[in-house]
Amino acid sequence: MKKNFLKNTILSTVVAVTALSAVGCGTDSSKDAADSSAQSNDANVEQESESTAQSTNEATTITVGANITPHSELLYEAQKILAKEGINLEVVEIEDSTTPNTGVFEGTLDANFFQHVPYLENWDEENGADLVSIGAVHYEPFGVYSKNITSLDELEDGAKIAVPNNPTNEARALLLLEQEGIIKLADGAGIEATINDIVENPKNVSFVEIDPAQLVNALPDVSAAVINGNYALEGGLSVGKDALAVEANDGLAAETYANIIATREANKDNPALLRLVEVLQSDEIKEYIEANYDGAVVPVK
Repeated sequence: MKKNFLKNTILSTVVAVTALSAVGCGTDSSKDAADSSAQSNDANVEQESESTAQSTNEATTITVGANITPHSELLYEAQKILAKEGINLEVVEIEDSTTPNTGVFEGTLDANFFQHVPYLENWDEENGADLVSIGAVHYEPFGVYSKNITSLDELEDGAKIAVPNNPTNEARALLLLEQEGIIKLADGAGIEATINDIVENPKNVSFVEIDPAQLVNALPDVSAAVINGNYALEGGLSVGKDALAVEANDGLAAETYANIIATREANKDNPALLRLVEVLQSDEIKEYIEANYDGAVVPVK
């Protein structure tokens, strides 16, 4: 009887110790699981935070091709403003007047900034393209310049005058010469005028058609040249000091030849591009233009 009692007592003790041991192991296991879960949650939170930060830091990028003066210079000013808004503006400087449109048409550029609407429409027609203007920025008055005379009154009979060799800019040059009384154009010729529309030429002026970018270089070889504002600037000419005549700011040319941001039809509602136009039309950029270009660049109103 006593042995049985002792045996039962030992057995009970063993069972109790085993149970306590089991409870202890269960407590450690739960703690480990909780710690593991907490670490997992922390990792998820950290990963989500990194993802959010990465998303916040990602900027919208737009690539715009532009002639150097003043177009690229204005874009670099706009670039500073847009960067604060999460828009990364990449500026591609281009010297000629064909590559910017080709780049937009083919998709290597999102937009360009170098031309006016008549030039764009003519390019579209010739190339079967659908580029469109999404906003005008500034106007560059054409001027008549010379290395050989100091006044248009000094033009001799048979004088040679260089003009741009593309249709829209040639018309503009002829309108300026008509404004100054050098020639008279047929009624209604307007912005489509060509040399064939000249109905009066009292000084028998002959016209030399030259690529717009080469007009400054041609000055020593002609009596005068009618030069685009941007190319005059690049050539070191001042509208205020050097031009013998300048387009009137309230004339047909000023209304027609404002320089624009152009893009593809399918991209015309791109928010980043529309914001670029707003910045280029802002008071900040207008003040920059007025302070830096001596009348050779005039902000749109």
